[in-house]
Amino acid sequence: MKKTKLFTVICMLLAVVLLAAGCGGSTSPASTSVYKDGTYEGTSDKGIQLGLKVSVTIKDDKITDVTVVENHETEGIGSRAVAELPGKIVEAQSTEVETISGATLSSAAIKEAVNLALEQAKK
Repeated sequence: MKKTKLFTVICMLLAVVLLAAGCGGSTSPASTSVYKDGTYEGTSDKGIQLGLKVSVTIKDDKITDVTVVENHETEGIGSRAVAELPGKIVEAQSTEVETISGATLSSAAIKEAVNLALEQAKK
């Protein structure tokens, strides 16, 4: 009977030590930021024409600006994606946004270029 009580006490102490170790953690807050501040460029050849280039600005782990700095997309079609998609990406904080109707290839090129820029910005 004595051995059973001793075993129970040891198990309880072990449980308390393990529980305390699991709750300990670091005293400094963990950094959850994904991106470094700065401006990054990405290019894509997925559009109607080759060489679409974007500039993506990151501030405080947020996408603050997306600008298409170079493109040769069709005026009136691909140019709609160039004008509209960057703002949607900033608003959504992601390239997971709807493509611009009628400008699927231009939209894909912008998204790819932004994703490549974001890869450079990762910590």
